[in-house]
Amino acid sequence: MPSIQEPLHFKPEEPKVVVAENEKMVDVQDKEVTMEGLCSVAAYDQWTPLSVPGQRPKPRYKHGAAVVQEKMYVFGGNHNGRYLGDIQVLDFKSLSWSKLEAKIQSESAEPVFVAPCAGHSLIPSGNKILSLAGHTREHTESLSVKEFDPQTCTWSILRTYGKPPSSRGGQSVTCVGDTLVVFGGEGGGRSLLNDLHVLDLETMTWDEFESTGTPPSPRSEHAAACYADRYLLIFGGGSHSTCFSDLYLLDLQTMEWSRPEQHGIIPEPRAGHAGVTVGDNWVITGGGNSKKGVPETLVLNMSTLVWSVVTSFEGRAPPTSEGSSLVLHTINGEDFLLSFGGYSGRYSNEVYALKTSLRPSVSPSRIDELETNGMTPLSAEVNSSRGPIFEIEELRDDKNNKGGDIKTLVQAVKHEKSQVEKKLEQEKLQSFHLKKELADVENKNAELTKELQSVRDQLSDEAARASKLEDEVSEIQQRLQKMETLEKEFELLRSERDGGSDKSGSGSNKRPGSVGFRRWYGDDER
Repeated sequence: MPSIQEPLHFKPEEPKVVVAENEKMVDVQDKEVTMEGLCSVAAYDQWTPLSVPGQRPKPRYKHGAAVVQEKMYVFGGNHNGRYLGDIQVLDFKSLSWSKLEAKIQSESAEPVFVAPCAGHSLIPSGNKILSLAGHTREHTESLSVKEFDPQTCTWSILRTYGKPPSSRGGQSVTCVGDTLVVFGGEGGGRSLLNDLHVLDLETMTWDEFESTGTPPSPRSEHAAACYADRYLLIFGGGSHSTCFSDLYLLDLQTMEWSRPEQHGIIPEPRAGHAGVTVGDNWVITGGGNSKKGVPETLVLNMSTLVWSVVTSFEGRAPPTSEGSSLVLHTINGEDFLLSFGGYSGRYSNEVYALKTSLRPSVSPSRIDELETNGMTPLSAEVNSSRGPIFEIEELRDDKNNKGGDIKTLVQAVKHEKSQVEKKLEQEKLQSFHLKKELADVENKNAELTKELQSVRDQLSDEAARASKLEDEVSEIQQRLQKMETLEKEFELLRSERDGGSDKSGSGSNKRPGSVGFRRWYGDDER
């Protein structure tokens, strides 16, 4: 298990004050700074705590974070049940914190107030930042869209058209091309949602889309990502009683939900986690469930749907906390993940960085081959004919162009080799599972064949029994017919006998009222 490195200490610099002057950002002290900050993180795929000069922001969770022009902007959050409304800025060049004093820009005469909130979503949009939804003290009926301009330090409320979603917090907001896709969250009265809304950023018009298939159950505090501008993925989240580890996929062309088969490790249920995409890879950090926090940093290859562990450690830190933020920043071709804040028994205001060895896929167009039943083809990173030799040549070109050294080249090749070997192991594991599933299916098929033969034998026996019963019924019917004939003959004989008796009685000398047999018998005795 990789250990947490000691906090990185950087050469302190004089405090930097940022003010708004004539609607432009002015640095009171504008001096050249070096790029030692994040670049001094040497190890790959390990979380490293950063020691950042300047006054730290108030500890918080369920805040929003977005990167614009070498800076990470943090807005809002929750601390001890109190909603926050401040804007904190982490400058990646100087690696120092500063606080912005924002003002409100409104076209109307009435003042506009941007309420403190938590559970909202911050989305970079060009050189500006959009803030959507979130829980506030004052309940609103519909979801609002706010825009922050870092150049002028001003907030504005954007006018939208169409029917906006109901107000909520803990939703996911995913950028798909020129649209924002809003899913789920917790609305008024703590009602959980699983509706789907799309905001067109060109026309600022809301649409609510009807989908087919089985959507995710109502939830909040989940994570969402977009793949190849076509597929929306939803992972995890929670209800009022449980946390989820399921993965859903929405085809934005057909608007059909499905639950693709997942491979690799089995993720633990979690809610309040954070996610960011690096090429075809979706990195998931933090979150928790009713039992514990989740220490593993996971990655899902979205082209193969294979889960794997990037790193893991125990401890109270943003990468293992609930409600922390996660952003991606690239310096000199290296991708860095930065995790801030969160709650893991205590509120945090720490910053952790991870230099990732993940690389974008060679062939993003392979998404067209994705099958929702989980039987996806291998990733282009594994199947590509571009072997390590081609990678070495590219790295050599980068070395000649950027003035790198041979150690960097060798290290990069080793990491590439490690990634390829890791991918191969994952594919072997997947192949093993598929073979096992095939054997199980064959065994089940054999059992079903036996059961089918048994059923056929039973049917044959029942058919023979039915034929025998039909013969018996036919014989009984014949006997009944004979009995009816005999009964008719018997009635005929009875009627003939009764007729003969009547004739015999009418020809006798017996007087009416005589005693008949007794009298005759008495006369004989005399």
